[in-house]
Amino acid sequence: MTTQTEFDVVIVGAGPAGLQAAIHSSRKKVSVVVLGKEHKSSLFRAHVENMCCLFNATGQTMLETGRRQAENFGSRFLDADILKIEPHGDRFALETEAGSELQCKALILATGTARNTLRVKGEKELVGKGVSYCVDCDGNFYRGEQVAVVGDESAAADGALTLAEIAGTVHLICSDLKISDALLGKLENSRVVVHQGARIREIAGDDQVRELVLDDGSTLSASGVFIELGAKGLMELATSLGVNLDEEMRFIKTDKGQRTSVPGIFAAGDICGPPWQVAKAVGEGCVAGLNAADYAKKLGS
Repeated sequence: MTTQTEFDVVIVGAGPAGLQAAIHSSRKKVSVVVLGKEHKSSLFRAHVENMCCLFNATGQTMLETGRRQAENFGSRFLDADILKIEPHGDRFALETEAGSELQCKALILATGTARNTLRVKGEKELVGKGVSYCVDCDGNFYRGEQVAVVGDESAAADGALTLAEIAGTVHLICSDLKISDALLGKLENSRVVVHQGARIREIAGDDQVRELVLDDGSTLSASGVFIELGAKGLMELATSLGVNLDEEMRFIKTDKGQRTSVPGIFAAGDICGPPWQVAKAVGEGCVAGLNAADYAKKLGS
């Protein structure tokens, strides 16, 4: 935890790419904070047998060791999801689910690319026809309409709050809401209708989402459903920052220095595309960390 609000480098993502970036940035004597939750990394529950100099290592142990290394070199950690990132002059302003507001000179995106799905009837068939995974991308298409957001964490709650300013009626369907007290307070003071303890069994419609069938058999009319089953991901962050993606809108484009199309923003790891290997994530994290630190130093005070 940290009370500092201004940093040279902010790293979003606490997986292998983010941790390696933190190690190399902080070794260059700049101020660094890592945002994210280690247990959300795809490495957390993995066993690694193909990483040079490691044999049959557990992902959890690797992440815990990486964090200690980064902290030893001066990096700080904030175990919170990001809600928003916006340009602020030649800096970047960030808001976390806990209500913390940070600023930085250089930003490293290392969030991974996992997109959790509901895996219910109608979801796959109606993607792009009312089923969306990005409130920031598609919310404006539902102005004045009845919509639903599905999820238990910060992305779902924040998405519902965003839609409350755009759509007509907004339903938040959650089996077990797990968000900060600050975000919960905003939700309780909004006009979002929260369905605590509910799950979706089916998304129904023909050429467009029409209704949601809940696990108790009841139905809920909706023209759109936003599936937000984790922290803020690639599409949400990249959309707000103007970072260039690949042609299929799946990965962030970078050069060999892990620089994105936006000055001061770097990216590393799975968010930059395959192969899905720890070795690649660590290598890209190293390069991103070094170059982000140099960028912050050149920007000055």
